[in-house]
Amino acid sequence: MRRSDFAYGLPEGLIAQAPLPERDQARLLQLHGDGVAHRRMADFAELLRPDDLVVVNNTRVVKARLRGIKDSGGAVELLLERIESADVALCHARSSKPLKANRSVAVGGQRLEVLERDGQFHRLRFPAPVLDFLEQFGETPLPPYISRAAEAADRERYQTVFATAPGAVAAPTAGLHLSGQLLERIGRRCVGIVEITLHIGAGTFQPVRTEDLGAHRLHSERYQLSAAAAARIEACREGPGRVVAVGTTVVRTLETVANKHGRLCADAGETRLFIKPGFRFRAVDALLTNFHLPESSLLMLVCAFAGHRRTLCAYECAVREGYRFFSYGDAMFTERFADA
Repeated sequence: MRRSDFAYGLPEGLIAQAPLPERDQARLLQLHGDGVAHRRMADFAELLRPDDLVVVNNTRVVKARLRGIKDSGGAVELLLERIESADVALCHARSSKPLKANRSVAVGGQRLEVLERDGQFHRLRFPAPVLDFLEQFGETPLPPYISRAAEAADRERYQTVFATAPGAVAAPTAGLHLSGQLLERIGRRCVGIVEITLHIGAGTFQPVRTEDLGAHRLHSERYQLSAAAAARIEACREGPGRVVAVGTTVVRTLETVANKHGRLCADAGETRLFIKPGFRFRAVDALLTNFHLPESSLLMLVCAFAGHRRTLCAYECAVREGYRFFSYGDAMFTERFADA
């Protein structure tokens, strides 16, 4: 398949610019074998079965955007990609002229040392632990398609209620719909909930630049699957219940481990797994996900899971019905289809 096979028309007015007042009031498009059903996220618990297991990503978005001044006098905007050690991180840098090694950037009266360029990133040494520095001087990194500056409310709403592991540059957006009350309703249905971690990098917003999908290399992201979580997911897979992934990041994590080891077990590392039509799924049975950008790797993953034509027809329906798209938008729920 080609990149252009994943294009669809989207009016700019359907790109959500802010979250709804309540997390679980977003619309939910349920994709099933006979078509679609229109629901609300508050109904999500009723779509689950007592033996199911819901898997969420507990990564926490850090204040990953910094604004500084180069020692040459020009302004620069830094966006964290990945923390490599306590005081060293890879960052995107946007400025009129590229950063140079052995120079520095001033942020908040302190200086960050530019160590070297690494592909499209720059490696910088911070004057304090990276997370502490970002917490003090950084801004919430809203996605590029949200055409406004981050506000105080985004600090809480661009974060899931179960976010405990700091390190992400973007939120696992399907999880933004799960309120505390909705999680309680899921629990009352005797549905288990388990956490994994995948720290989403800014590369998640990078477009697929090649028409030939085989030539595209996905960005690398760090993940961790604990022994306890792996055991619970494996037990679900062996029983009658479904493994329900909340978000594409959960799918990538579980399928990375399953493809690496042939089963789910304790594992940690980095993944570049690019899931596109033709992929053989080993771990996930159902998926809750937001609506993704045209021609994006995330849309390709959903098409691989639910079927290319079926998914794009659902997207066309969502556009007609005025669903809200992308990070602060509405959601879709689908089981994996055998013919996908």
